[in-house]
Amino acid sequence: MNSGTAAKRVAIVGGYGKMGAWFARFLESEGFAVTIIGRDKDKLAKAAIELGVAATDRFERVAEADIVVLSVPIDAFGSVCQSLAPNVGANHKVVDLTSVKTRPVDTMHLHFPRSIVLGAHPVFGPGAAGLGGQNFILTPTSDPERDFAENISGWLAARGANVRIMPPEEHDRLMSISLGLAHFIAIITADALVSLDKLTDMNGASGITYKALLTLVESVLSEDPSLYASIQLNLPQIPEIESLFSEKARDWAAMVKQGNRDEFVRRMSELKSRLEAANPDFGRSYQNLYRLIDRE
Repeated sequence: MNSGTAAKRVAIVGGYGKMGAWFARFLESEGFAVTIIGRDKDKLAKAAIELGVAATDRFERVAEADIVVLSVPIDAFGSVCQSLAPNVGANHKVVDLTSVKTRPVDTMHLHFPRSIVLGAHPVFGPGAAGLGGQNFILTPTSDPERDFAENISGWLAARGANVRIMPPEEHDRLMSISLGLAHFIAIITADALVSLDKLTDMNGASGITYKALLTLVESVLSEDPSLYASIQLNLPQIPEIESLFSEKARDWAAMVKQGNRDEFVRRMSELKSRLEAANPDFGRSYQNLYRLIDRE
């Protein structure tokens, strides 16, 4: 990803979306020659002015780029790759930014067999001020892709990012927990809270734990439902993980309903021990929760 002595030309397909625009702005500030590409002429024109980059609705213009970045919805990924395929060749490197990796990486291999392709997941949102402290995952599947990933990893790390390299399948397993389960919990909690019809009454009657829960709920529900649906439906391990969550919820609810205090305490103590062993900062979590909410 090193821009070298001459500015690398980057085409960002979907560059007027939130993450595409974030990377267009960031890469342009790093000295890359950025062109955003998309089908919506009005959005392109507006984004080009706001971002200060070139814009076009002609997909064949990807042929002029050195690096092609795909920042498009998961559900449109296959059709976009098919449209780009005639103009993407051996001189191109193609990087995708979707939250799912196995299927997009397979799709890129299918449509861009002569190119070096790389699955990438910036595990942060468009509200990030920069790469400092942000997590980034790269998912190469061959030696040339690994070389490219190492190059990008060094470039990202030099700008403060925390980079991990792993197979696409491992990425999707982890994201099924990190994104899938967290989103699922927030959505189900929102459904329960709305059904209880006490949202207004809770104002002025809630403690720090409820405020943190509501922050999670609102952060998820404020986003694009179609994006969250795509994540839920495209991460292969999510049904299994969500079934486990549902099973555990029924189990704990049964303990409460039956008044089984001893079993509740025993199992909660066991969970505490497991979490303490996995996280050396476990004891600071409650104080961290206060700091998180107090900053808002």
